[in-house]
Amino acid sequence: MDKKNDELSATCKYVGDEEHHVEPRRRGEILEDAILKAAWDELLKVGYSHMTMDGVATRAKTNKSVMYRRWSSKSKLVLAVLHKHVINPEGIPNTGDLRNDVLILLMGIAKPLQTIGAETLHGLMIEHISEDSIHLIPEIMNVEEKSPLTRSMIAILKNAELRGEINLKKISPQIISLPMDLVRYKILTTRGHISDKTINDIIDDIFLPLVRL
Repeated sequence: MDKKNDELSATCKYVGDEEHHVEPRRRGEILEDAILKAAWDELLKVGYSHMTMDGVATRAKTNKSVMYRRWSSKSKLVLAVLHKHVINPEGIPNTGDLRNDVLILLMGIAKPLQTIGAETLHGLMIEHISEDSIHLIPEIMNVEEKSPLTRSMIAILKNAELRGEINLKKISPQIISLPMDLVRYKILTTRGHISDKTINDIIDDIFLPLVRL
């Protein structure tokens, strides 16, 4: 067998006369990331109500039982997807201006939620009615002290302090979390729609006056 056929046999298996590609075995974080990406793509394509664990498993090229070992329901899988795409911002904004940095952070929260739409958020709320619906939005918009969003806001404020824009010691934890709290409230009351004007108003009319006292 020549080199070309050797390479082919290393990546394919044969059943009868058919040729099948062998996917590399994925484990741990690699597999989880693949499933979450597939779930995100499936959510955007078919919407929450038509999304199924079978559809995600097919897209991720994995077994449904593998998914259920990690997430016991579709709603919990979607929450994990939202945590990945909303709660964990890529990098800390550091443009040299506090307002711009906070705007980038809040837009980074709002845009993915606007992308998935109100139907997804409504579906999540309905499915959690019998479990922990009151904790659903805090899960999506976690603003606890050690959450990625709060750490990002603190980092933004520390950078602003180094530039002489604010005095971080005078800013309480409640004020630090206030922009995320307000965005969370708007998500809850508008079922996902947050306008750019609303975000700008939160920053200009409420947050900046408080941190620049």
